[in-house]
This record gives sequence, C-alpha cells and structure tokens, in this order.
Amino acid sequence: MQKPPQHSQDFALKETSPNIGAGHVTGDKLSSTYDLVEQMQYLYVRVVKAKDLPSKDLTGSLDPYVEVKLGNYKGLTKHFEKKSNPEWNQVFAFSKDRIQASVLEVVVKDKDVVADDFVGRVWFDLNEIPKRIPPDSPLAPQWYRLEDRKGDKVKGELMLAVWMGTQADEAFPDSWHSDAATVGSDAVANIRSKVYLSPKLWYVRVNVIEAQDLIPTDKTRYPEVYVKANLGNQILRTRVSQSKTLNPIWNEDLMFVVAEPFEEPLVLSVEDRFGPNKDEILGRCVIPLHMVQRRLDHKPVNTRWFNLEKHVVVDGEKKEVKFASRIHLRVCLDGGYHVLDESTHYSSDLRPTAKQLWKSSIGVLEVGIISAHGLMPMKARDGRGTTDAYCVAKYGQKWIRTRTIVDSFAPKWNEQYTWEVFDPSTVITVGVFDNGHLHGGDKSGGSKDSRIGKVRIRLSTLEAGRVYTHSYPLLVLHNSGVKKTGEVQLAVRFTSSSFINMMFMYSQPLLPKMHYIHPLSVIQLDSLRHQAMQIVSMRLIRAEPPLRKEVVEYMLDVDSHMWSMRRSKANFFRIMKVLGGLIAFGRWFDQICNWKNPITTVLIHILFIILVLYPELILPTIFLYLFLIGIWNFRWRPRHPPHMDTRLSHADAAHPDELDEEFDTFPTSRPSDIVRMRYDRIRSIAGRVQSVVGDLATQGERFQSLLSWRDPRATSLFLTFCFIAAIVLYVTPFQVLCFLFGFYVLRHPRFRHKLPSVPLNFFRRLPARSDSML
Repeated sequence: MQKPPQHSQDFALKETSPNIGAGHVTGDKLSSTYDLVEQMQYLYVRVVKAKDLPSKDLTGSLDPYVEVKLGNYKGLTKHFEKKSNPEWNQVFAFSKDRIQASVLEVVVKDKDVVADDFVGRVWFDLNEIPKRIPPDSPLAPQWYRLEDRKGDKVKGELMLAVWMGTQADEAFPDSWHSDAATVGSDAVANIRSKVYLSPKLWYVRVNVIEAQDLIPTDKTRYPEVYVKANLGNQILRTRVSQSKTLNPIWNEDLMFVVAEPFEEPLVLSVEDRFGPNKDEILGRCVIPLHMVQRRLDHKPVNTRWFNLEKHVVVDGEKKEVKFASRIHLRVCLDGGYHVLDESTHYSSDLRPTAKQLWKSSIGVLEVGIISAHGLMPMKARDGRGTTDAYCVAKYGQKWIRTRTIVDSFAPKWNEQYTWEVFDPSTVITVGVFDNGHLHGGDKSGGSKDSRIGKVRIRLSTLEAGRVYTHSYPLLVLHNSGVKKTGEVQLAVRFTSSSFINMMFMYSQPLLPKMHYIHPLSVIQLDSLRHQAMQIVSMRLIRAEPPLRKEVVEYMLDVDSHMWSMRRSKANFFRIMKVLGGLIAFGRWFDQICNWKNPITTVLIHILFIILVLYPELILPTIFLYLFLIGIWNFRWRPRHPPHMDTRLSHADAAHPDELDEEFDTFPTSRPSDIVRMRYDRIRSIAGRVQSVVGDLATQGERFQSLLSWRDPRATSLFLTFCFIAAIVLYVTPFQVLCFLFGFYVLRHPRFRHKLPSVPLNFFRRLPARSDSML
C-alpha cells in the first residue's frame, strides 16, 4: 500500500465556526430566513431624482449627473442631456469594512467637454445615518436642498435615501458596489448575483411506421428508402427499409430532446439511397411541436398520416409539388421520463417532465456561500497575479450565481439561497470560477471563465435540521497533476418538512416509472444526455448576463464518460475495497475451519449445533448480528458531508502520461508513437477485463452444462447423484444432514487433504462454450 503524500492533509475537509445567526440568536441578527451567512454592513445611497436644477452653460442647458463620494470611493450615475428634472433611481453600496471617511458627500454636476461644473451638494455625517434591518420596509427617500461649497442653500433639490444595512437588503443585488469600483460600466452586469432556471426538457418520441405511394425518380430500380428526422441540431436516421417497395415499412423509434418554449419544428424527410453519399429526397413534412400530443404514461398515442411534400426547381424558382405520398407516424412528447442533463451519479433532480406526476416536496435545502480563502492567482493584470472569483450552485432546475468579488484571493460573498427538495438521493454542486470577462467586457479576445474547483454534497448524507459549516478544499485536476486552488466555506442546512414522507421516499424507485416500464438503452440515454446538456448550455448562454458554456459543462460533468486510465484504476480499487469485506470473512472462516484458534472454532461448533437444532433461530440470529454490528459502528459514523477525495480518485498518484491521456482531445492530437503506446496499454487492460468477464461466463456455462448433455458422461453422473441425493434427503432428517455437512466443513486439519475436493474437480471438468470461440 503506497504512503499518502505529505500534502494530503491539505486536501481534507475542515470544520469551521463562522459568525452566523443559525444556532444562536444575536441582537444584530439579519433575519430568521438569512441566518447561514455572516453579516456584512453596507452604507446604501439611493439617488432617485432631482428638480429645479439651475443651468450652468452659456446656452442655458444642463447635462446633470450625480457623484456619490465616500473617502477614496466615487460612484457616478448616468448623465442626461439638457434636463433640469432628471430621474436616475440608482443605488450605491459602500462596504463598511472599507469606509475610511466620516462624511458622505452627494454632488450634482453638469457634464461639460472641458471640465464638469459643480451644481450643488448634500452631505451626511455617517454617525447620524439610520440602520435598516429586513424585514423592515424600505426607507422612504426625502427631498434635500442643494448647498454650494460654502454651505449656503442654492437652487435645486435632490431626492435621496441613505441608510446602513446588510447584504439581506433588497437593494443589494442591483446596487453599484464600491468593492467593484475598478470595473468598467460595460462589465458591471457580469459581476452581479443572479438566479437562472434551466429550460423544461422533454423527450420527443417519433415512431416511424410506414410510408405509402412513394414516387422515386428512377423507376427501373427498387428504392432503398430510409427516414431522416431533424430537430434543431439533432439528426437521426432509421435503417433502410427491408421491404424495397413503394410502400416501405420501418416501425422504428427515434428519440430527441427538446426544450420549452419549442422553437424548432420536427422535420422528417423520406430519402432514397442511390449509392454512397447519393441520396434523393422523395418527400418531407414539417411538424410543429406545440401541435404534438403529450403523454404521461406508456399508453400508445394515436397514429397519424402526414402528407409528404416535395420541392422541385423550375426556371430557377423553387416550387412546391403536392402529391399523394404519405407517411404514417406516431409522435408524442414523453412527459413520464426524467430528462437526464447531468451525470447520473450526481443528479440533482429525478422528477418526470410532466408536472402532473410530481410528488410534493419533502423539505428545503438552504446553502450559505460564505467565503473562500487561499485562492490561486488565475490570470495576470497590470503585471501581477489576480483572481475575480464567483460561485455557481446548481440544484434541480435552479442555478444561482453569486456576485464577483474583484481582485481578491479571500473573497467574502455571504449570500444565502434556498431550494425545494423532492428526493433526498440527490446532489447539490457548488463550483467556484474566475470571471474572465471584466475590464473590457466580452471584448477580451474570447477569454473564458476559469474553473477554480467544485464541491458536491449528497443530501441523504445530511442530518435534517443540522447546520453544517465546513471549509471544502477546491481541487482541480490538470495534466500536470492534482492541485489545490483554495478552500470555499459553506453553511448547509437540510430541513425536512415531513419525516414520514422522507422515509417513504426510500421505498420508491429512483427514476420515474416510465424508465422501468419502457426502458431506454444505455447508449440511447448517453446520447440523449449529451443533447440535453448542449440545450441547457445554449439556453443559459442567452441569459443576461450569460452563464457561460464552460461553466455549465463543468457543473454538469460533461466529460465524465470519457476514457481515463486514472478513473479506471480508481474504480478497480473501489471494487476491491467492496469485496474486501467478503474476502476478510472468507479468510476468517478459513482460519476457523483450520483450527487456527481452537477456542473460537469450538464456540462456532456450539453456535452451529444450536442453529441446526433450532433452525427457526437462523434468520433472527443473522438480523440480530447485523443490528449489533450497526450499533457498534455508530461511534464511527461520518460527522461531516462528503467532499472531493484525491486518494479515492487516484488523482494524487496518477502517472503524468495517464493525465496527459485524460486531457487529450477527442479525436487525439498526440503523435502516432504516443497513441500507439496508449493503444497498447488500453489493450492490455481491456485484455484483463476480458479475462475476468470470460471467467465469469465460463463458470455460468459450466452450471448450464450440468443438465444440457453437452458432456453426456458428466450429465449422467450428475443425474445419478441427483437421484441418489433425492432418495437420501427424503429418508434422512434435514437436521442430521446439516450436522454432517457442518462438521465436515469444520473438520480438523489432520482430516483435510491438500488436493481439491471431488465436487470441485468435477465442476472444473465440465465443458464451457469457450472452446467454441475463435
């Protein structure tokens, strides 16, 4: 067993004690619904509007804007052309931690080409500013008379509201933050916190039954006809019809993924294959999806005949020719399935598409995204390393994105979010990213948001009602190895609304019933999942601000199905660990049988005699033992949520070439000699897997050959044994047989032979189908 690396302790989960409201009530508590984060104090300034502003230009016009000054921080509103009664309605938020002034100054200025003119100002003493704690109503803005630099009243009034509050304030998400004063106005939208919703996904099932009265161009040959179905960027084809006539039959299902609102129609074309890459369209039909029937169960929908239309070009113009060709289809939107858009191992939602089939929620998940520390510099700016970090959390259809903390390796978000929970066997994913779209917005030459790391928490591992506050290591696997890029501090609470409902969920199937009544193949599910991820990614990119493709794909584990030597080894050792318990039991029983510890063996004999004499005690004894083992293990139960484990993933001991292979593109971009070496390595591993699977198949075929007369002598011997055993078992009490069998198995080593037993020799001589394989 290899030793863990020295730095493995850095990869561990750490329990923290943040100063949050949950668990203890303080006089300065935010509110009962915002208690999983630390309070952050802000000075808010809402600039509403102005009236009767005096003109400053020779032309008599005024281009007003407001400058909010607090020490070194300066926030500006937009300016209006030639308007003496402007309305801004903008909010400015100044972090109390960074306030170094004692006076807030709000100045109205006139925008000018050379130098902006001073119009008037309002100032406030910070000690006199009122506090507001939600759920108090917002502070009403008031009119303030403007003053000149000497403090004398001048013409014009400004409507303002100024208060001290926290991040729980309604004005917080849309306010201008002094923390991000260096960000240009074109990129401010990219740094604010937002909530996104995944589109509602449906499976579209197209059952292509048959076509009638096709009119091929070449009537001297039998047509080789297939149907091509197109939905957005998804294209599927049926096989070529076996009945090579003008009335071909397919009876084949095609499955697509589509999102509401339905933007693209389903386009079907019947095509005749002349030869390689030579296909002629015999007709096509367009089916709008909002006209398609929605079904909730496995009952078949009605079939419909659709006319096939054909376009021909006459004198350079496209003309539509209608004729009697028809296609017979059964098309439906399957609402009884859950459309998988995540890796099935880390799914956050298992509900069917149709809302009518949803069960009531079983609880609420609350997550406080508190802070991060020790983040690595992700890019260079002004000759130094920097990070502009934000978090994304995904559970069910709801995605959240925190605000971006600009230029900080220890950002503090202190934002809290809530999700409804419908199944405890689900996982929430929280990812940390570096914002690559600041300081120039999206004009930064196709830059991407870099991944800093992510955390997954399975809800079923959480105790209901308990607040978990931990610092999670952020681990990212590069082609140079695993790296810790920092830690993120979270507060998590899962509250169950009904204990009985939650326990009842454990008796229910994981996926909706349709997955078991009409199962989809593994290959089909994998392809549909890939399409679903692409659709979700494309929809979230179109939001404002966009949730970018690289972020969505990382959160949804888009590359989890790719081959990885490291992952294969990790899975192999997982299997070995699972089997380790059985192997350990087998070794212990072997020691019992070989009388390594005579006292234990004698006790096992006594237990064996009791169970044979009173067979009704066998099952109660087994369950009692399991109960006692479970109670014994209670002391060592896990006390924290799961986290990314580098040793389990074999990330800390992976060979550089294995990592290079994992991060290689598909198809490969490596030179042929490296590809050849990797191919040979995969062949050797696949050969071992093939051997194991082959051995399992061989044992199964030997059992089958006991009665198949493939080896007549072996079957004759087995049948003779079965006949004699039946007679003996009829006349001999069952307890006597158990005694004899048990004492034979537990016999002393001096009565044992080194050679394999007769039944084992007989079984190994039985034929398998391996000798028929090429």
